[in-house]
Amino acid sequence: MSRIIVCFISTSLWLFAAACSVKYSASGASIDPEAKTVNVRFIENRAPQNNPQLSQQLTEKLRQKILAQTRLTQTNDQNADYEFKGTISGYSISNAAVTDIDKAASARLTVTVNITFLKRIGDKKGFNNQSFSRSEDFNATLTINEAEPRILPNIITNLADDIFNRAFANW
Repeated sequence: MSRIIVCFISTSLWLFAAACSVKYSASGASIDPEAKTVNVRFIENRAPQNNPQLSQQLTEKLRQKILAQTRLTQTNDQNADYEFKGTISGYSISNAAVTDIDKAASARLTVTVNITFLKRIGDKKGFNNQSFSRSEDFNATLTINEAEPRILPNIITNLADDIFNRAFANW
């Protein structure tokens, strides 16, 4: 009798999961089955201090992540099913650790971006002006121009992951 109940519950759960309107991908992203297009707009750099390539690099990394881990197609259509737009609002360098003689031992680069995610299809629960921030430490004896090629790719990748997860995995 217990085998029949377990079989019935398993079958019921499977049918319930199959009937859900949200489709899950292998990446864990939840995408409405009717959604086909995404418009990742150019992320403008409005930080007082900045790297001129940062906007392009972050925009492209976010586009690549979405296209690689979802079935959505990038479009420039103003009425795309999903839309990302935002600005880089912070790009700062600070001391991360100080030695016993008041000299910086390590420095930290922090990049902050504000993103709006619009959903024009499905539950339409996007987010507005959500702040994402990531930092990387580097040896304080290096200039920012020397450290950036090593640390900026990690910051960009982590920001794109955070934005993707917030939009599609609701983290």
